[in-house]
Amino acid sequence: MGKGLIILYTGDGKGKTCAALGTAFRAIGHECRVCMIQFIKGTIPSGELQAVKRVCDLMDIFPTGEGFIWSEEDIDKNRETAQRAWEFAKEAIRSGKYDVVILDELTYLLNFGLIDEREAVEFLKSKPESMHLIITGRDAPRSLIDAAEIVTEMREIKHPLDKGIKAQRGIDY
Repeated sequence: MGKGLIILYTGDGKGKTCAALGTAFRAIGHECRVCMIQFIKGTIPSGELQAVKRVCDLMDIFPTGEGFIWSEEDIDKNRETAQRAWEFAKEAIRSGKYDVVILDELTYLLNFGLIDEREAVEFLKSKPESMHLIITGRDAPRSLIDAAEIVTEMREIKHPLDKGIKAQRGIDY
């Protein structure tokens, strides 16, 4: 596969996870094994999880979270879950089983201090040489931006939530 890259999709706009999934399906087309670890998504069955179960044997998706973190109370509840998920992600990266690993919404864990930012970024930089890492989430810290070879910022211009339109199945989850 050549040199593995660290790819970061960040920003306030929609499309970070979708961009990661698009890259994943491109990799699958080249017979690459892909692992997606969803740090926030947990109990709600997402469209991507259902699709992979139906059509793909080259991609594993692991929802490891408990839902979005909205308050200080949620942070405390999710700290232990985040630590377990991060350890799981490190094992997946070390395993040698995958060519591409997606760390979906990892920035939330860093920004809320659920895992240690410095340790996490150093670990990510020490990934296997040929492995591609794709990281998504809002407000990526400078240390993660500096570590990545590709950084794309999604910028919101307009969103249905502004008009009170709720998340749409098949589009947002």
